[in-house]
Amino acid sequence: MDLSTNSGVAVTVSDDVFGAKYNEGLVHQIVTAYLAAKRSGNAAQKTRSEVSGGGAKPWRQKGTGRARAGTSRSPIWTGGGVTFAAKPRDYTQKVNKKMYRAAMRSILSQAAADGRLKVVDDLDVAEPKTKLMREKVESYGVDKALLLVDDASDNAFMAVRNLPNIEMLDAEIVDPVSLVRYPNILATPAAISQLEKRFA
Repeated sequence: MDLSTNSGVAVTVSDDVFGAKYNEGLVHQIVTAYLAAKRSGNAAQKTRSEVSGGGAKPWRQKGTGRARAGTSRSPIWTGGGVTFAAKPRDYTQKVNKKMYRAAMRSILSQAAADGRLKVVDDLDVAEPKTKLMREKVESYGVDKALLLVDDASDNAFMAVRNLPNIEMLDAEIVDPVSLVRYPNILATPAAISQLEKRFA
């Protein structure tokens, strides 16, 4: 299939990557797994064996009139451990490479079909200035977009950092969440080639 550029020249792309059938269930699964993997799961408490101290028996077993006790770090003691202590949880979900590539092809194909994916000749700027990048992006008729590049200059990455509705990513590391988050995707021909290599 062909994708037109801003200069009117058509770019031929792989039907396997940009012409696949949209699989909503698979895309949902991959996006959910990607977001879940970013969760820290940092809740942590200590059990009676992990609390510092409590090694010595507080008093002798018999003859004191008090209840027998083996450690001062028992959960029923102040300063003791927690009975059912919370532990860091791993939220990651298993996603194999075949599923991931299929989902990315599905997202890219749907973006191309909906007209969200646009091929532009250049996303570079002469100086690392936010104003220059904003003007370049707005010249393509969008104000909120994901910019896909391949080996962009430092000027471009620095110029885009202060734009709240614009994100620039290397096509080699683009993720499914970024692709579905933005209403527009601007990609250079080199980035399109990189996507074809990754997901063909």
